[in-house]
Amino acid sequence: MAQAPPLRAALALTPLFFFTFFFTGPAVGWRPWPSQKPNTTDFIYGGSKKYEGSSEFVHLKYHMGPVLTANITVYPIWYGIWKKSQKRIIRDFISSFSALDSKPPSVAGWWKTVRLYTDQTGANISRNVYIGAEKNDRLYSHGKSLTRLSVQSVIKSAVTATTRPLPINPKSGVYLLLTSDDVYVQNFCNNVCGFHYFTFPAVVGYTLPYAWVGNSAKLCPGVCAYPFAVPDYIPGLKAVKSPNDDIGVDGMISVIGHEIAELSTNPLVNAWYAGQDPVFPVEIADLCEGIYGTGGGGSYTGQMLNGKDGATYNMNGIRRRFLVQWVWNHMVNYCTGPNALDQ
Repeated sequence: MAQAPPLRAALALTPLFFFTFFFTGPAVGWRPWPSQKPNTTDFIYGGSKKYEGSSEFVHLKYHMGPVLTANITVYPIWYGIWKKSQKRIIRDFISSFSALDSKPPSVAGWWKTVRLYTDQTGANISRNVYIGAEKNDRLYSHGKSLTRLSVQSVIKSAVTATTRPLPINPKSGVYLLLTSDDVYVQNFCNNVCGFHYFTFPAVVGYTLPYAWVGNSAKLCPGVCAYPFAVPDYIPGLKAVKSPNDDIGVDGMISVIGHEIAELSTNPLVNAWYAGQDPVFPVEIADLCEGIYGTGGGGSYTGQMLNGKDGATYNMNGIRRRFLVQWVWNHMVNYCTGPNALDQ
């Protein structure tokens, strides 16, 4: 969604690219509400309620760019103050991508849909997703209000640090910037809960796929932590209990999944996406935004699971349960997830 044209590593950063980046922005993960924007499938399907069903109107295409086929390594950058318990939730989620022995429906089962996507040689997205080196920035080195460009400066600081810099891994690395609940990022809460793009060589020195996801617990939980929190302007709508007792971080989980899925299939914004205009492509998670189970679409999340403790989730992972949106399956032309009632 709302992406600038891709830039190859060998090209210099130009004023035109700066203009394009700031006025179209990177790919974003957003939350649809009845009084704001419907999700992407609403525009596509109109009055049909079979949002997770087939659609001849979606034309997701491969544009010949690279995808992440080698073992994927996620490098978390913890910006601000994070509790150990919060870090464990996010680490367990990322580690669950490759945990094939998790109880179904599982995060690993969800990742199987992402793995269906290939590059021009026919190689699939990697099954293996690992957590690599991590970086902490407890002192808010770039302040508590970040622009989209200063997000890249945070990543530069992490990979060029004098002590324990993050490795440079442009082929299979995902640099995941996570901001604490007291940090504002440009457009955060204005339907933007996270975004992904790639770093500019003129800023960072390398072209590295990255994503940002923020903790919305203090700023806008009703926007970015739904359904664990609900907007004040929707009377009568009740929040559900989060599976890991942390509304902000549990809300981040689905956004993290959204961004990693799209980074893997479209790391340089020239691989898998729908739409005629490459400046405004729609990616595999955008097509299923807000859908967590069978019957989902519009403002309805779809069928989810309820634990004995009253928590709501739709997938199991390592030691935990999670609520993660579905992604588009181009083989069958609809959104799929491991908790589908017909599976």
